[in-house]
Amino acid sequence: QVQLVESGGGLVQAGGSLRLSCAASGRTFEINNMGWFRRAPGKEPEFVAAITWGGGTTNYADSVKGRFIISRDNAKATVYLQMSSLKHEDTAVYYCTASPNVARPDDKTGYVYWGQGTQVTVSS
Repeated sequence: QVQLVESGGGLVQAGGSLRLSCAASGRTFEINNMGWFRRAPGKEPEFVAAITWGGGTTNYADSVKGRFIISRDNAKATVYLQMSSLKHEDTAVYYCTASPNVARPDDKTGYVYWGQGTQVTVSS
């Protein structure tokens, strides 16, 4: 089992920045892929960003490209999501995800482990 704990959410004004962190524990040696998804009220979870644990290959949703950066610290088993130029429509609960392997990094069904989520609220 792998446990994921997110932190760093909060309330920010439009145009501001936040950095989310996700600390993994347990059988972290299983992990090859980690990602972030978000769920706005009344909507389905949507892909935000993903990164491979080894090579650091990244993928982003079109809606966040150029504004969000995903990174990882292998030694700390932690993945980060640096969010800049935040918009009201970025408001959502953000979930950290992890999996041994995924066929598509933007497919939520491929991720085995999920954190509890952290709320990000962007005021307009």
